[in-house]
Parts: sequence; structure tokens; C-alpha cells
Amino acid sequence: MYSLEGAKTLDEQDELRSFRAQFYIPERDGKQLIYFCGHSLGLQPKATAEYINQELEDWSKLGVEGHFKAKHPWLHYHTFFSKSLAALVGAKPSEVIAMNSLTVNLHLLLTSFYRPTGKRVKIIMEANSFSSDVYAVYSQIKLHGLSPKKVVIELKPRKNEYTLRMEDIAKTIHSAGNELSLVMMSGVNYLTGQAYDIEAITKAAHKVGAKAGFDLAHSIGNTPLSLHKWGVDFAVWCSYKYLNSGPGAVGGAYIHERYASGKTLHRLAGWWGHDETERFLMKPEFKPSPGAAGWQLSNAPVFNMCAHRASLDIFDAAGMKAIVKKSRSMVTYLEDMLVARCNKEMGYAIRIITPRSIDERGNQLSIMVHKEAQQLFNLISDAGFVCDYRHPNIIRVAVAPLYNSYEEVYHFATFMAEHCKYVS
Repeated sequence: MYSLEGAKTLDEQDELRSFRAQFYIPERDGKQLIYFCGHSLGLQPKATAEYINQELEDWSKLGVEGHFKAKHPWLHYHTFFSKSLAALVGAKPSEVIAMNSLTVNLHLLLTSFYRPTGKRVKIIMEANSFSSDVYAVYSQIKLHGLSPKKVVIELKPRKNEYTLRMEDIAKTIHSAGNELSLVMMSGVNYLTGQAYDIEAITKAAHKVGAKAGFDLAHSIGNTPLSLHKWGVDFAVWCSYKYLNSGPGAVGGAYIHERYASGKTLHRLAGWWGHDETERFLMKPEFKPSPGAAGWQLSNAPVFNMCAHRASLDIFDAAGMKAIVKKSRSMVTYLEDMLVARCNKEMGYAIRIITPRSIDERGNQLSIMVHKEAQQLFNLISDAGFVCDYRHPNIIRVAVAPLYNSYEEVYHFATFMAEHCKYVS
């Protein structure tokens, strides 16, 4: 059923197959590696250097006039991302902004949306949230003179389970009731690969009078999102993972249009967030630009952001509908092969802890190894596969539709079958 010829046939039928040629594939000893680490750092588009060189050329020839006369004028550089980002997260262009980094943006939006008053001070998070999110939330709680231990409600899987059930999330939100200020969760959990029902979580939070915010680092660019329709209050993300914009690339943020004026929200203000029609009048009173742009602090880091443009142009050409379709097909193909073929009495016992349902996961499969996980990961790496390892026993594998192939998935599953047995 699962053959090399079958994998090659799937690649021939793949409507996105031509996009692979637009990326540099890392090599070792002159041979291309099989790269399944887009959940950590996406690959470099070949056009990136051209985009960067254009800005360098404009700087060299125009100097300060590049703000107005560059091919892509720097004064309005942040506006070049609005339509692309809106398409990726299901928002209006005015609701999204490319700026700063993920954690900086999270702090900025927590300043606006976490405003504990009276009994309404609680925050709900996953127990295994990414550390940076925990640090940000805890420090914001402390800024209000509160104790994280008393404020944070952690969502934990049931005994002998690895992922969260929506019914338990909803029950926890309901139980917190009028003590709940904010639900702050991932779109896709970085460790388990579980994709949460953002719409249902948002509705549950709003029902008890709380707000809902999400870290979309592992969601954007690989899962279907409709943030505006779902009524999400705010979200943040990075662009160096599935968005292939380079190490330390610019982050992004979404703020629902009901907060467009932002007049009733506290915020950390900066010059570039001031109404651009009056920005250069240098008035002391801060007047925010409407929409997400009003949360900007500084002008665009052009050399960082032009790499982001290079990648987003590829996403625009491919379209999220096709990307999601292939993503779901490839990750299902990978899981089916692992379950079907890793069934002999081999040395390493593995279990996939990412949910089986395509609506409950993104591109990533998280593989739990029962013994000697580091040793198995070393074997995988030595064989030319690039994945990653999370202590103590999780190997994360992500298939990126824009540059991975079914044949690569076949070779990985075949390698695993030679070394592992699957346990349910």
C-alpha cells in the first residue's frame, strides 16, 4: 500500500510541487537533507537575497530619501504586509500588523487586554505552554502586584492522556466565571502538536465576560484561521517557523476591529503608533492610528522585514487553501505509514501523541519514545533527517507543504520502520 512508487505518484499529482524549487534545501556532504523542522525554523526562499539587495541598493543610492523614493518606500513599509497577513489569519487588513517579535507583541497586548479588576483577575493557560509565553504572562501578573500562583489556572490533560479535551477547557472557563479576566492559549501546542478549537474557546471566554488571546506561532501558515469571524480579541505570532522569514524575523499581531480606536485601552505607546496624518507634528499627546497599526512602537526594521516579504509573496502565490489541503494530506500520510509499518518487535517503542483528527492538529506530529529517546533522535539525525528533540522523550516532526515531498515522508517512515515499533 505504501511504496516509493506511490509516494512519487502523489508528488506528481501535487499542485504545489513547483514551490519546492523556490527554497534552498540544506545539504550534508553534498547530499540534500530531509528537512522536517519548519516548526522551529523554516527554510530560506531563494528570492530572499534579491529582496534584501534591493533595499541595500536603495539605501546606497538614495540615503534618507529611500523613505519616500525607494522601490518599496520605507515610510510605509509595514503596510506591505497587511493583505498577506490578513489572508493567513482570516482577518481584515486593518486588524493585522507586522512588528517587533512575538514576545514583545505579547507583552504589548497583555498590557492592553489583561486589566485585572476586583475579582476578575484569573488567567487560563495550558500547563505546558511555551516558556516564553509563561514568562510574559507571569511578569504581567506581577506588574499588577498579583501572584501568578493565585492567578493562573492551568489546563492539564486527564490522567494517562497527553492532550486537552475541549469539554474540559470549556468547563474550566465556565467554572472560573466572573473571576476570569483572560484565556491565553496557543493555537497549536508546541509540544504535542494539538490544534485547539479557537472559535469555541473564544465563545466560552466571552460568555463569562473574559477576553481570549492566542499565540499562533505554530498555527500561522499551516492551519485554517478565521480570527475576525471567530471574534478573537487578539493574537500574536512569529514568522521564522512556517512563514520562512529567517532567524529572529519580525513578528506579527492581530487586534479585532472592535478595538480599532483603542481609546478605552491602556497601551505602551510609541511614535510609529501615532496617527500618521499627525505623526510628524510631534505633538505630546498620543493619538493612535486606527486598527492594529496603533500598537506599533517604532518604524519598520526594513532589512529584517524584506525577508518576510519574500516569503509572504510565496504564500500569496500558493494560497492557504492549497497549503492546508496538502498539509493535512501529508501529515495523515506520515502518521498512517508510521502506524502501519512500525509494527515489528524493533528496539524503540514509539507513540504519536498528536491528535488523530485533522481538525485537531497542524503540520506537526509529536512522537513519544518510551526508552532511549535521545539515542533514537541521534540515529534519525545521522541518517540525514532534520527534526527536533524535546526533553525528556518527544521527537517533533513537521512536514511543510511548500518544500517537503511525499517521497521524503516515505523515506522517513521507512527509516522509522527499520528501528521502531508503534504502540497505541
